[in-house]
Amino acid sequence: MGIAALLSATASAQTFAVASIRPSAAEVQFESDGKTATTPGNLTMRDVTVATCIKWAYGVQDSQISGPEWLKSEHFDIEAKADAPVPDDQLKLMMRALLADRFKLSFHRQEKELRSYVMTVAKSGAKLHESAPDTKPFRENSAIGTVVKAMTMREFADFMADALQTPIVDMSGMTGRYNLVLDFTPYLPPGEHVMKMEFDNSTGIIISAMKGELGLDLESKKENVEVMVIDGVEQPSDN
Repeated sequence: MGIAALLSATASAQTFAVASIRPSAAEVQFESDGKTATTPGNLTMRDVTVATCIKWAYGVQDSQISGPEWLKSEHFDIEAKADAPVPDDQLKLMMRALLADRFKLSFHRQEKELRSYVMTVAKSGAKLHESAPDTKPFRENSAIGTVVKAMTMREFADFMADALQTPIVDMSGMTGRYNLVLDFTPYLPPGEHVMKMEFDNSTGIIISAMKGELGLDLESKKENVEVMVIDGVEQPSDN
């Protein structure tokens, strides 16, 4: 294979063969980040923001993205396919290329000291179940909590950081993939049956539930956190 053909094949392996980006058709209930689903070589995102796409592609938390407000307010439906079956790690690289191509995303990184939570295992021990090796990753929110399958502690920290609107640093030392059920019901104010983020003590409810239901502690500290500073981003180009 010649150099030109090799470069073309390499570029093709890092980009989607086809990708459709349209305004969101409908809200995904209970999900501030919409819904993302993958199969080998295929990515489907419903009711997602550009910030959601950045978080998924780069493995960062909401508070680590510094950019224009519309990144977190305008919602899209995205369908993208690769030329051949590829794993999620490759799909994430392809999403990075799509963000650069269709949204003209550019950024630089810098360290910033932020008030954060450090997540550790409580003295009582973790109340999580390790997933079977063939378990497909899954997460679904409801009005009273969330159900998770085959999620790493880093991924769970990223998810909960958005709910708390504060960075979470995973120092649990747990390296597997886990199943868990987080139920806020026992921690809600008397007479309440639905988790509402506008509760005065919603942060306290989440922290108490994580300790009581999952055996995970959150301690508030100042930490140096890497932040993605958005230098440029545009509305998506035509399909």
